[in-house]
Amino acid sequence: MFRLDVEKLREAAAAHGDHTGGKISRRTGIAESSVYRILNGETQPDLNSAMRLVEAYDIDLRQVIQRVPIEVAA
Repeated sequence: MFRLDVEKLREAAAAHGDHTGGKISRRTGIAESSVYRILNGETQPDLNSAMRLVEAYDIDLRQVIQRVPIEVAA
């Protein structure tokens, strides 16, 4: 499973002057409510939203996505 590294996304956004969910929303075209849910860790972006985020902030998707091990029940 993969998860967005929210802190790395926040750092990339801040480097472009976007310090709020509203500014991230305006730059990416992602609904502001969705941006806030992503930033608060309530949801993960779909591929389309993830691509909008990385393109807006000129970062490689691999820089902000981390692999999370899947726990297998024994």
